[in-house]
Amino acid sequence: MVENMWRDEDAAAVVAKAGADKADQLVALRVYTSRLIGQNPELAMHGGGNTSVKVKRRDLFGQEIDVLHVKGSGWDLDTIEAAGLPGVRMDGLLRLRDLDALSDEDMVNIQRCNLLDTTSPNPSVETLLHAYLPHIYVDHTHATEMLALANLPDAEKVAREIYGNRIALVPYVMPGFALAKAAAEAYEANPHVEGLLLVNHGHFTFGATARESYDLMINHVDEAAMWFAKRRNAKPAQPKAATVPHAGLAALRGALADAGSKNRDAAMPILDLRAGDDVLAFLEREDMADLATRGVATPDHVIRTKGYPLVLSRDDLANGKAPIAAKIATFMKDYEAYFGRNAAHSKTKKVMLIPTPNVAWIPGVGVIGMGASAAAARIAGDLAEQTLRVMTLGESAGGFRSIGEADLFDMEYWSLEQAKLGKASAPAFQGRIVLVTGGAGAIGRAAAQAFKSRGATVFLVDREEQTLSDALKAFGRDHGGIAIDITKQGAAQEAVNACVKRFGGLDILVSNAGAAFTGDVATLDDAVLRASLELNFFAHHYFAQSAVAIFRAQGRGGQILINVSKQAVNPGKGFAAYGLPKATTFFLLKQLALELGGEGIRVNGVNADRIRSGLLNDVFINERAAARGVTPETYMAGNLLKREVEARHVGEAFVALAQAERTTAHVMTVDGGNIEASLR
Repeated sequence: MVENMWRDEDAAAVVAKAGADKADQLVALRVYTSRLIGQNPELAMHGGGNTSVKVKRRDLFGQEIDVLHVKGSGWDLDTIEAAGLPGVRMDGLLRLRDLDALSDEDMVNIQRCNLLDTTSPNPSVETLLHAYLPHIYVDHTHATEMLALANLPDAEKVAREIYGNRIALVPYVMPGFALAKAAAEAYEANPHVEGLLLVNHGHFTFGATARESYDLMINHVDEAAMWFAKRRNAKPAQPKAATVPHAGLAALRGALADAGSKNRDAAMPILDLRAGDDVLAFLEREDMADLATRGVATPDHVIRTKGYPLVLSRDDLANGKAPIAAKIATFMKDYEAYFGRNAAHSKTKKVMLIPTPNVAWIPGVGVIGMGASAAAARIAGDLAEQTLRVMTLGESAGGFRSIGEADLFDMEYWSLEQAKLGKASAPAFQGRIVLVTGGAGAIGRAAAQAFKSRGATVFLVDREEQTLSDALKAFGRDHGGIAIDITKQGAAQEAVNACVKRFGGLDILVSNAGAAFTGDVATLDDAVLRASLELNFFAHHYFAQSAVAIFRAQGRGGQILINVSKQAVNPGKGFAAYGLPKATTFFLLKQLALELGGEGIRVNGVNADRIRSGLLNDVFINERAAARGVTPETYMAGNLLKREVEARHVGEAFVALAQAERTTAHVMTVDGGNIEASLR
């Protein structure tokens, strides 16, 4: 059952905040219920669905006009604001219904010509459908149960059984002008109905108030859910215990990248693994292979997921890239044939999309979404999971039957849908997975932010759970991390495996974590030195080993960036416990670069000095400044440039090294100029 999230007090608050204008109040309530819908993934996913409200406003001449506020392109229902509901003059839209045909491009142009504000986003491609329904509020969603119903072979019969005559059915028509007319005609033939079921597509409800339309939508979904619940398989397939094949995921990522580009420097896709019990049970179904050929739950999904998944086995993942590459090649050959068959009959020239898969089904492992970024992979994974739920419900009650191949192709290569993905050039580090140790500390967080700002997916490793949580909250849901003491046995492997499980692989290791242990070398306590070695040398060593194993499984090179420290070449009194392991790490960097260069794995580092982090806190800075008879500011600017070096400068240095494609075995100093620590 779907929870009804309407709250009278919340609705009253948004109306009060909107002010005295009636139209603004109606739009405020439209925003309120749109968010209620969008925040429930069972109702609407990733831009799927749209909402509208009809209001009266006055134009520049003081004349009252009818205006449709409808979801705009680029906005999602879960976070929509009033600006995401562009206002369109109704009279210009209603006149279009007299036409026999209207191209998609003309439809978009006319909708833009009727905008109240020409800086607004493009109105939804289903704007005309909203306009042609007479109700003030209209909601369009893709709830799982409604999609299962819409894809049944006898959808009309079942809809009558559930709803009687309260819902009208609209046969499948591709979104746009023709669908708008078909939906209007279906409503006008049954003007008493509460909603529309668009076969193979989705669900509409409408009403005189925001609450009426929202309540109807929730009620319809719940009624469908109860109907399907009575037909659930009493003995569903059982999930098998699954472990994550980390090297296998990395091999899959590398094989996908190889199929897309032979350039080893090209970005690899990000993976998003889903391995819940429901997913694993579905993949054990006897008809799983057949269901993999059935298509999408709603045409809106195809641009994110393609029409069909890549089906692999655990054995494929266990045997390196070769068996995975063979199945990817077969998938691509089939996709190219699909494109050829359908493009030949298209009225306009089509350019084939990249033919690699966007979703994989792997029994015993899970379902994987794939994309150029973590967000794209997450979206593909979410839609793939919903498809499994829709298929499960449908097969329990007569079968899952999606749209045919020709319709699928028309939707996948629909120019208006393609425009949603955008054509802007990708950020420099899009598709790169960057693991940062000490990621919640000053330097680690600055480095992670520097990579993130250029499109990278970052995975933070830090000992302190709360500081890690705070950092991840700031970075957002498409990044990840693990709280772990990196000096404990097996920690490096555990952290790298967690990164691979989350995103499918690793491209850049920023081995940053460290701490300044103190003590004179002549009287240095053995335990202090050993603790420093564990953190300041062995942790770098173990993380490098774990990262290299993943780089090799991917087969497309990789990078290791190490925070070494000026202490490696410029000893300081009382810092033997820090300098000794740092000097050893400096040699480790050179040795790694020497041994791994032939595999395309670059190893570089940064020697930083006097950065506000760890030991160098305000208390320590004040003490050191007082001992030298200078101000803290002068102490921190004690370099040739006479300016303080900040954590962000170290972060930018790591990025610069990562972008230096033909540089390895290099250590960059970030110290404002310290002749004693300069490298010769």
